[in-house]
Amino acid sequence: MNAVNLDAVTSEYRPNGATAIENDLILNWYPERIIERFGTCQSILELGIGHGYTPGIFNAVCERHVIIEGSQVVIDLFREKSPDFSGDVVFAYFEDFDTDERFDAIVMGFVLEHVEDPGVLLARFKRFLKPGGKLYIAVPNAKSMNRRLGFELGKIANIYDLNANDHALGHRRQYCRDTLRADIEQHGYRITHEEGIYLKPLPLGVLQTLPDFQENLQAMLRVGIDFPDLCVALLVEAEAA
Repeated sequence: MNAVNLDAVTSEYRPNGATAIENDLILNWYPERIIERFGTCQSILELGIGHGYTPGIFNAVCERHVIIEGSQVVIDLFREKSPDFSGDVVFAYFEDFDTDERFDAIVMGFVLEHVEDPGVLLARFKRFLKPGGKLYIAVPNAKSMNRRLGFELGKIANIYDLNANDHALGHRRQYCRDTLRADIEQHGYRITHEEGIYLKPLPLGVLQTLPDFQENLQAMLRVGIDFPDLCVALLVEAEAA
């Protein structure tokens, strides 16, 4: 994606975007799941600021936190909202980023569905891992329960089709567990952990009509850990093979 395209999709990255409720849910959940895997560490390299939820969470558990971001609009929004952020934000495209540093953890949180060639990133960023370092990837899941239901109901012609929300967010593809695993392993990694993010049985509008809405959302996050094939998103931990 070039700078024009990156800046063009930022409306969905503002606090009142149409997807704000589920963004808040998922983007506060998956970083904590990653931290449960590694605890604290010396250094984290994160690809993308996104909605701005994750930087503060990761920043609290490492000594050195570097974020790469290719949209100046997103950087400006983040700096306005988080003036006390103590990590480094590097304005660069992921494909162009280079450094002599090596990191304990690299986080690609909802990144691979956006980029022109995910394999380029997977191959390039392997060199920035310390020996024994971990790569964490989160992506939307094409075969989630809600998308499967949409397919059965004729709402989408193909399970991998991009919907209006995908286009609004600048998505280029939908992954499933098999295609994500294949991409990761093809580019020299070994998967060490997989789990699901947010088992969503019904559209958000229907869920909001149920009693104990927030409690139900939290329950769907917890239950989803063990059912990645049906969840809204996938979380994978990998290391260099």
